[in-house]
This record gives sequence, C-alpha cells and structure tokens, in this order.
Amino acid sequence: MRKLKIGIIDLVSKAPTNTLWARIMHANLASIMPQIVATWCEQEGHSVTFICYTGLENLHDEVPKDVDLVFICSFTQAAFLAYALSNYFRSKGAVTVLGGPHARCYPDDAVKYFDYVLGLSHQSTIKEVLNDCTPQGPQGVHLNAHRQPVDFPTVAERWKFIEQTHKKAYFLKFVPMMGSVGCPYTCSFCIDATVPYQQLSFDVMKEDLKFLLTKYKNPMVAWQDPNFGIRFKENMEAIASVAPPDRFRFLAESSLSILTEDHLKIMQQNNFIALLPGIESWYDMGNKSRAAHLGAKEKLEQVSEQVNMIQRYVPYIQTNFVLGLDCDSGDEPFELTKHFVDKSPGAFPGYSLLTSFGEAAPLNLEYQREGRVLPFPFHFLNNHLAMNLKPKNYEWIDFYDKVIDLTEYTFSRRAIYRRFMASSHFTTRWMNVMRAISSEGHGRIRFYKKLRKKLVEDQSFRKYFEGETEQLPRFYSDIIHKDLGIWGQWLPKGALEHEQNAYLHKSARQTKAKIKAGKLA
Repeated sequence: MRKLKIGIIDLVSKAPTNTLWARIMHANLASIMPQIVATWCEQEGHSVTFICYTGLENLHDEVPKDVDLVFICSFTQAAFLAYALSNYFRSKGAVTVLGGPHARCYPDDAVKYFDYVLGLSHQSTIKEVLNDCTPQGPQGVHLNAHRQPVDFPTVAERWKFIEQTHKKAYFLKFVPMMGSVGCPYTCSFCIDATVPYQQLSFDVMKEDLKFLLTKYKNPMVAWQDPNFGIRFKENMEAIASVAPPDRFRFLAESSLSILTEDHLKIMQQNNFIALLPGIESWYDMGNKSRAAHLGAKEKLEQVSEQVNMIQRYVPYIQTNFVLGLDCDSGDEPFELTKHFVDKSPGAFPGYSLLTSFGEAAPLNLEYQREGRVLPFPFHFLNNHLAMNLKPKNYEWIDFYDKVIDLTEYTFSRRAIYRRFMASSHFTTRWMNVMRAISSEGHGRIRFYKKLRKKLVEDQSFRKYFEGETEQLPRFYSDIIHKDLGIWGQWLPKGALEHEQNAYLHKSARQTKAKIKAGKLA
C-alpha cells in the first residue's frame, strides 16, 4: 500500500467567529475521534496533517494542501461547511471521508457529497478506507459498525494532536479522554440510547493519567463519556491510584442517579471541579435522576435539593434541560424550571430545544410518521437556533413566548447576581457571567425575539414553521451565505435542502426487503 498524504479536519465551529467564548472554549470542544483517526492513520505509515477549526483561524490558509485523502469530523450544524470542503478537496483530486455526529444522523444525505461516510468506526473501518482510497460515485459508501471499539490509542499516542489543539486554547486547556462508550440509559431522543454501554480499560486510563503528569503540573481532564462513572468505584480507584488528588482537575457529564452524596465526597477528594448532569424534563427521563416514581413538583423539590448538595462538593454544575418535549404542555414545565432557577441559584441551566436529528434515535421515526419534522437546513440544527419539530402541545408563538420568558428569567440581572454569589469559586463565577451575557444567554434572547417577531409579522415565515411550504425564508438563507463566506461557492448544488423524512422512507424500504426475503412474518 502506497504512503498517503492525509488531512484530518475537526470542525468545532461552522463559521468564523471572534467571540470571547470562542477564544476561551472552542479549542476545548475538540472531538476525540479525529485525534484517534489521525493516530491510526500514522500507525499505518501515512503522513497526516491535522487541523482543529475553532472559527478563529483563516480556514482557507489552514486547510492541508496536496493531499490524497481527507477525513472531516462534523456536527450537523457544520454540515454545509463540511460539504463545501469535500467538494473543494474532490475538485483537487482528493478522496473525502465524513465522520462524526452528522455522519451518524444523516448518512443518506452525506453520501451524496463524500466518497465515504462513517458511522461507528473501528480501526479496521479506517484501514478499509485507507486500503481502497478511491473516488466513489455517483454516491459514496456508508460504513457503520454496531458498537464503538474499546481499544483506542492512548493519550501518549495522540499527544501531538492534543498539543497542537492546545496551542489554540488561550486560557483553559482540557485534555479529552473517555472512560466508557455507549450509554446504559434509553432516553428516546438520545443518539447513544441504542448503543451498548462498554467500559474502557482501567489500566489504559491509569497510564494515560500518568503520562499527562509529564506534560502538565495540574492536568485538566474532560471526560467525553455520555455518562461518566457508571462503574463508579472502579473509576475512582483508578484515578486515585495515579497521584495525589490535587494533581488533577476533572470535568464530566454524569447522571443525577450516580451523584449521591457518598459518591460526591469521593469526587471532591479526586478534585472533580465541574459536572454536567441531565435533568431533561420534569415529567419524563426519571431514571437518570432517581425520580421515575415522582410527580413533576416532587421531582423539582428532590432535584433542587440534590443540585444544591452537589455544589457543596463540586464548584461548577450545569444542569441540562430539553424544552418542547411531547410530555410538556401549558405553563407548568416552564414555571417549574423558573422555580428551579430560584431554588438552585448556583447551577447554570443549559436549555436545548427538542430537535430530531435524522437517524439519531428510534423516536424520530414516530415524529416523521406524524409529519411533524420540518426541513430546517442543517446549519441551524444545534438545539437552539431552530426547533425542527412542530410542538405537540403548543402553537409556535405561544411556545417562543414561553421560551423567551424562561430565558430572560434565567439570565436576568437578578439571576446572574444570585448565580455569582452562590459560588465562592473564582473560575465558576466568571464562567457563569460570561456565558449569561454571551450568545448562550442574552444572544439567544435576541435571536428568539427576532423569530417571534417574524412569526407574527411574516406570513411566509409562519407557513414555513407550520409545514405549509418548504420555501426557506430569506432570513435563514442570508445567515447561511454570511457564515459560509468564500466557502459558499463550493457548496454543492442542492445541498441546502434535505429530505426530512429520509429515515422513515429508509425504514420502510428495509422492512419491505425483509418481508420479501421471508425474514418477517
């Protein structure tokens, strides 16, 4: 096999940006899988150029030149930039590969614009691409394993790519690691709900942590597991065996069911400084918070008490909610969340609008059967710029009124001040203030108000939201063209549109094929 020149691009950002949040945090949002693929490619003897695009760079100057093969990792919101880059590299004779969440959620759309589209991938998957490495057409090849691998390269093996990304991090420098893959929970809207949970090697974890001590005095590790610490005792023992607790700082996303006071005492001893538990809903997903048997108000009381207890042991806590779930109706879910903001003032609430990401979850089939999925361009599918599902129990203007009211309440001067005073930790204080006054807080309020105004005043805009027309409002197309800039000229024809019910059609074809083959009664 000939030695290939390979480019690997991790799209953290979908467009140029120069915000304070981007300068501090975007490099720390780098995905772990591009680093792993880069390491695998080098282990096969190929030459690799690695880029983490944070939006602060001039992407045209950064993209690798004269490459044979390009891997691009993209979330759905950066899909148009990924498609444009693929078209650009294919025009130069390179073979292109898409990986990441968008490849998992929308493979049938992505194969129109890439030679290979990868779902869950093992080292053997990457070898298959490297060994073939030929242009595909008229559509690309979709490769997908049933579960993730458990034999990832070590931190030492991918260090050169971590270090390269850290040069773009001006203040905080997170090292991405994983202790497990898949998820033991079955939240109906989650991309990992059907992926088997697997614990990774504790011996490798310990070796990775030991290596980090040779690079940083106090390494900051961000666990990228969907739910860190399912095997809690073993994880904590592995961490504690490496070095004294004050040598590391850890951040993790974990479920409330794991965050008992006994566990939190151990996490405090091991210097966990930030936790991101999912509350999701006051009416559903109770297994993650040990509240499946409780009513909404009882769950609020229990969760608020637990969140306040967590903050006594861990300085930073973000609580995640999903707005617009089918179990929500009326004012109550929003009012309960406002009560939570009051009862747990130290927590930073993260709000996501319910979004159907293609094939991400089986529940999306039901949404598509009901005709509720809207063809919003990928560019806006990031859980807050657009909700591509017509709410089951709300009219659009009423829904945005409630979202705006809740967001304004959460990021009012009073709430920001109370959040500031609820913590004595310096970094926690300025992080919460920065997030509240940036695009995540005040920026979203301004955007939601623009949408609400358009829904009232622009009939064609309202018809798009109601599914009565698929003509994209100029409001959205102007944003796309502005964000893509010079890369807009490379966006393939037809890429702005996608079939929002592709998963349903695909499922129907597969069912018919199984019936024809006699595999179904």
